[in-house]
Amino acid sequence: MHSIRQFLDRVRPNFQKGGKLHMFNSAFDAFETFLFVPGKVTRRGAHIRDAADMKRTMSTVIIALIPAMLFGMWNVGYQHFLATGQEGSVWDAFAYGFVKVLPLIIVTYVSGGIVEVIFAQVRGHEINEGFLVTGLIMPLTLPVTMPLWMIAIATIFAVAIGKEVFGGTGMNILNPAVTARGFLFFAYPARFSADDVWVSGLENGEGIVDGFSGATPLASAAVQDMDAIPDAMDMFLGTIPGAVGETSTAAILLGGLILAFTRVGSLKIMLSVFVGAFTMGLLLNAFAVNPVMEIPPWQHLFMGGLAYGAVYMATDPVTASRTETGKYIYGFLIGFLAIMIRVLNPAFPEGVLLAILFMNVFAPLIDHIVVNANVKRRLKRAKLTGEH
Repeated sequence: MHSIRQFLDRVRPNFQKGGKLHMFNSAFDAFETFLFVPGKVTRRGAHIRDAADMKRTMSTVIIALIPAMLFGMWNVGYQHFLATGQEGSVWDAFAYGFVKVLPLIIVTYVSGGIVEVIFAQVRGHEINEGFLVTGLIMPLTLPVTMPLWMIAIATIFAVAIGKEVFGGTGMNILNPAVTARGFLFFAYPARFSADDVWVSGLENGEGIVDGFSGATPLASAAVQDMDAIPDAMDMFLGTIPGAVGETSTAAILLGGLILAFTRVGSLKIMLSVFVGAFTMGLLLNAFAVNPVMEIPPWQHLFMGGLAYGAVYMATDPVTASRTETGKYIYGFLIGFLAIMIRVLNPAFPEGVLLAILFMNVFAPLIDHIVVNANVKRRLKRAKLTGEH
């Protein structure tokens, strides 16, 4: 590392103002601070001394995403071998999935990174660290069959329109990863249809062995084919077709423990999402008029991207509620709305996406109401104290 440090110090003048490569200063700064702790310090104004800077926070989220990512890679290979009737070891399945998933991650980082560099250079700012997380969260929400050019367009849209036009990381009102997924959902709905088989290496179901269904649990529920919904344990473990990182609730919860233990992600929001989803499931059971409404509330927690959204996207500190009471309300409504959309509107079987986007918009209002309520309560308390 010492030799790398010397090399960066030697070439830095070329990227500073007046250097022949000054137009790439933002990219150089991002690469340097990725490898080494920045040498900048706060010289004036109020500030807090803390070892947890933005890069450490983002790195923690990346670590928390690793269980879902690694399992997703293995599951892609496992589903392929299962569908084609081939045999392969755990490593064979992982190797196959790694080759298929890696391009999705690369395309996301490259396309989004280019937009980040352009905006940073035009503004004369540093590249925001937030895209380190967005660039991994987003591809894990997609099926491995998604065309790379679609992913690139969605990522560019999410970074440019969903984040940078608002001022960059910390200023956006919508979660960029959810925005990208939403763009793909509405721009290319055929890729998310209930009939689509999300198994790598298969075209239109060709090569699928007898008895195998490549439809996701939500796709089966949307057409009320309840017999095709996998066993609850399979859904919890994640050995089912689906988006790369969303199938394994077990792996996602492991990542959630990391976020909760490090306090990078709000445990209040995570738990509230599940409570809200369970509550809506109970209400649907009480007024069930079709098989989908009869799905047990606890089973909803394992289906689709509910767990993934609760752990990795609803907890985004920028777009979520920030007051302590507001976090409970925000998370509860996400889970509540997600199951309501999932069950009552078959056209949108994955309600988590819409629920998070909707609540991102209302998060500031929730905080405003909570703060005003606290102010009124304290004023009333002060008035009563003064009268005595």
